[in-house]
Amino acid sequence: MKILVLNSGSSSIKFRLMESDTGGVLAKGLIERIGEETGRMKYRLGTDGEVVREEPIGDHRKGLSMVLETLTDSRVGALKSLDEIEAIGHRVVHGGEKFSDSVMIDEDVIAGIEECSPMAPLHNPHNLEGIRAAMKNLPGVPNVAVFDTAFHQTMPPVAYVYPLPWDYYEEKRMRRYGFHGPSHQYVSARAAEMMGRPLEELCVITCHLGNGCSLTAVKNGRSIDTSLGYGTMCGVMMGTRSGDVDPAIIVELAKRHGMSPDDINRVIYKESGLLGISGVSRDMRDVEEAAEEGNSRAALALDLFADKVRKYIGGYAVTMGGLDAIVFTAGVGENGPEIREKICSGLEVLGASIDPQKNLVRGREEDITGTGSRVRVLVIPTNEELMIARETARLVGS
Repeated sequence: MKILVLNSGSSSIKFRLMESDTGGVLAKGLIERIGEETGRMKYRLGTDGEVVREEPIGDHRKGLSMVLETLTDSRVGALKSLDEIEAIGHRVVHGGEKFSDSVMIDEDVIAGIEECSPMAPLHNPHNLEGIRAAMKNLPGVPNVAVFDTAFHQTMPPVAYVYPLPWDYYEEKRMRRYGFHGPSHQYVSARAAEMMGRPLEELCVITCHLGNGCSLTAVKNGRSIDTSLGYGTMCGVMMGTRSGDVDPAIIVELAKRHGMSPDDINRVIYKESGLLGISGVSRDMRDVEEAAEEGNSRAALALDLFADKVRKYIGGYAVTMGGLDAIVFTAGVGENGPEIREKICSGLEVLGASIDPQKNLVRGREEDITGTGSRVRVLVIPTNEELMIARETARLVGS
């Protein structure tokens, strides 16, 4: 089944045309600078060179029109006709408690996504723009919403309820939701395939480590705990996000230092994490380079990052009552042998160790488990687009 996968942002549309049965990418690209004076489309057919087109792109509907025109272009297109597109899968960040699974999109679903928008104001409204553009440009083609939060709706209350007054949950729905669901779902399933064992029998910790980070405890194929929560700041430290901090610090910044909610939001989301500690960069590679050159704050940032990840791994192993595999994925997890080694140092107490030579891999699947380790340690590049395509095919096919 040929499926168009869309990830719509405030001024961008990432797209892939995929064959859901094989996972093959027929074409992919990025529309960016929507609404600016000059917009841009980057497009690649299969493994061919990149095509760049620049012109004003007023809105998401115009951007999607450019995508569809290019996909059927006689020179660089992947399709002879738009009729070959059998379904469209959309990444939607927040489904709240309303959506515990991927869904076929209709007006009721659109209304439900709008209801969840206050919990993801930087994402859901723009996801909806992409959905509406697709429905107008390709009327009659089924659309499916795949939610970042849905995979985590299997968490028990003990994992998602915060110890605040009960009406904060009951009336305001303030709880742990979790994100990066398609990534955790994909790599945990792929880990089971690599191990030759049913996912339903495994305890797996998936470490999605990029500029944004989250870890998930996947027991018997279900998410039972995850590090991101109501928002995307908590959990382990990230490129510019603080991760877990004492709430007393937030109160102190407001009361004694006169910082506004917007000021505090800026600090914990955009000025903290690797950037805040190192003073060098939010990019792990830059921080590692600075540490090698003797920058003590950069070295501390790396140690802090590894320490936070290790603590979550240890906690989730206890939560699941066992551990069969640790999976590293996303930009840092897939391409950072140095930080993987730093994280895994000390995990021998859980029965997990890595092979230093196998660990040198970047950007491809590899079993980096050390000799004598009873826990498998795997590097698996994430493929959220394939997960979205599979979910779309599942719903449309049924």
